[in-house]
Amino acid sequence: MKQIADQDLIASGRRTVRLEQQAVAALEERIGEGFTRACRLILECHGRVVVTGMGKSGHIGHKIAATLASTGTPAFFVHPGEASHGDLGMITRGDLVLAISNSGNSPEILTLLPILKRLGLPMITMTGKLHSPLAEAAQAVLDVSVVSEACPLDLAPTSSTTATLVMGDALAVALLEARGFTAEDFALSHPGGVLGRRLLLRVSDIMHAGDAVPRVKPGTSLLGALAEITAKGLGMTTVVDDQQQLLGVFTDGDLRRAVDRGYDIRSVALDAIMTRNPSVIGQNALAAEALTIMENRKITTLVVTDEHKRAVGVVHMHDLLRAGLV
Repeated sequence: MKQIADQDLIASGRRTVRLEQQAVAALEERIGEGFTRACRLILECHGRVVVTGMGKSGHIGHKIAATLASTGTPAFFVHPGEASHGDLGMITRGDLVLAISNSGNSPEILTLLPILKRLGLPMITMTGKLHSPLAEAAQAVLDVSVVSEACPLDLAPTSSTTATLVMGDALAVALLEARGFTAEDFALSHPGGVLGRRLLLRVSDIMHAGDAVPRVKPGTSLLGALAEITAKGLGMTTVVDDQQQLLGVFTDGDLRRAVDRGYDIRSVALDAIMTRNPSVIGQNALAAEALTIMENRKITTLVVTDEHKRAVGVVHMHDLLRAGLV
């Protein structure tokens, strides 16, 4: 291997970025009639978008299919080589094919054209050759041609795959907006992600409820309140009346403040040192809302109340941590 200077490595990397930027910038003027036709075909499709491509185009196709599927357009990837050996059974009438080929002449995809035509499936192609067999067979053509690859040999797919990936993102986003796809819709297809948890997880899913809720009556001694706090392990207790109406909360912070103010903790009434009108949240609220309240008010627990202002649960910051919201 020949010796190469650091500045030459930097120059090579920068040249690659510059050439790929130019390839992407050229796409903007090509977003026109072919793009709108492709969008209309997908919006009118009652089945799935079947993405296919060979080699590096196939790798990009996997990503485009995943992006479409996660943004409201049912889609999946089929390898064109495997399609000829049984995977065509995954494609049904009512589907639409998005074929990716920079040359527009991939034999594995061209072999599928008679079958796709027999099934009556519309086809969109992303290609760098507008007069190729694949482009001529398609109902909509998305031009992803590049002046040259970033590879100095002009061989390895680099600029062309980047341009194709960006065109796929442009298609997915346009469809997302056309469908009125919302953040909550996104969360439904991403329940394992942070966004999904923030938009789907409710307070009722993580709160302590029933006998796990620390409760004492007004007039309880301080020692009695401390015993309840210790038993339930949440660092606080609710103070409720006979109908479970929330009157206040007593926390270890309230205890420290009582000592600082000179109260005789052996005789002081709990009612005198508890926090009245504490922060509360409804059980149907998003858990992310509970996190916001705790962070803004610098507290670690939040009482959950129902529509009658009865204490039905408690959310602790540790619960939010375990749920992956923090």
